[in-house]
Amino acid sequence: MIVLGLTGSIGMGKSTTATMFRDLGVPVYDADAAVADLYKAGGAAVGPVGEAFPGVVKDGAIDREALRQAVLGKAEALKRLNAIVHPLVGRDRVDFFQAAEKMGADMVVLDIPLLYETGGDANMDAVVVVSAPPDMQRERVLARPGMTPDRLDAILAQQTPDAEKRARAHFVVDTSHGLEPARVQVAEIVAIMRDPQRRPAARRRDS
Repeated sequence: MIVLGLTGSIGMGKSTTATMFRDLGVPVYDADAAVADLYKAGGAAVGPVGEAFPGVVKDGAIDREALRQAVLGKAEALKRLNAIVHPLVGRDRVDFFQAAEKMGADMVVLDIPLLYETGGDANMDAVVVVSAPPDMQRERVLARPGMTPDRLDAILAQQTPDAEKRARAHFVVDTSHGLEPARVQVAEIVAIMRDPQRRPAARRRDS
């Protein structure tokens, strides 16, 4: 099965691009959605995260804003959080792969915001980076409720710069020209990955 990594900095249009892959029949694993489920009341992360970061559990669930305040700009705290959450996400991802195999899928997309930051790109057959110009990115993100320039800058400081992501990617989807051009780019990526003569050389550790 072909494993395609999908990533991109905040505000670049990654979630919309993931939907385009789904529309082409490619199963997509959403790491953010998996984490959200882990943080819900009864989720597997609530207990260990609440123990590691007192005060972030409210009404039986992880308060994501409180957790963000607890780790933002704190490398050790973020490392501690990742050590709790990543193994739990990994188990959920195994279930996703098993379901995709039962469906007979020849390709899956792993939508992982911090793909490069966590070294996960080494486990992909190829990586797609979703990108847009910096001014467009800021305009999109600052339009979100509760977002401020300082908060955006703090988030970007924790992410690999867009220019570096683009330089390391096998494919770049430019979302600055609208939905239809992006769909064309996604369809071409799927076609290339399904063609052994055009597909980038696999470099997965487990391949």
